[in-house]
Amino acid sequence: MYQNYNDISYAESPFGTLNQYMTKTFGWMFAGLLVTFAVAIGAISTGLVYAFINSGVFFITCIAELILVGVLSARVTSLQPGTATGIFFAYAALNGLNLCSIFLIYDLGSLVLAFLVGAVYFGVMAVYGATTNRSLVGWGPKLMMALFALIITGFVGVLFGMGFMGTVLYSGIGLVVFMLLTAYDTQKLS
Repeated sequence: MYQNYNDISYAESPFGTLNQYMTKTFGWMFAGLLVTFAVAIGAISTGLVYAFINSGVFFITCIAELILVGVLSARVTSLQPGTATGIFFAYAALNGLNLCSIFLIYDLGSLVLAFLVGAVYFGVMAVYGATTNRSLVGWGPKLMMALFALIITGFVGVLFGMGFMGTVLYSGIGLVVFMLLTAYDTQKLS
């Protein structure tokens, strides 16, 4: 049963200190990224990626990934820890399958560099969100709307094309939105 821990200190909570809680949270995120990367590499090295791309399985795994996110988000406080862990790693594995086609386009060195840059970028914004004295609470709904607008714009761009400058602008806006979401979510976790 879910218990509200807002009234007790972190030292008395089952999460330990705030630092321990944040370290565990980011450790799980790192493990999920490793699973995603390993599944994508496995799909490339075994040739599974070609069967995956040439069948309708891609759409099924995209829908399954969204369902897992919905279930985990809606029931995270009521799921057993083992069940939540299983759903999290199933999501990470499906994400690896859905992203494996990217590994056909870019060489392994570029992909590793992209993951490293992404990890550093995430870490910097997470530190900012955890250490800033400015409240980011009001940014959440605005950032979610910006994310939905970004997704819709991306679909329109795929259908009708964006051109080079449109792609650069879209990527820049996406980077800013995700930077701010990272800071917001980190502060929310704290």
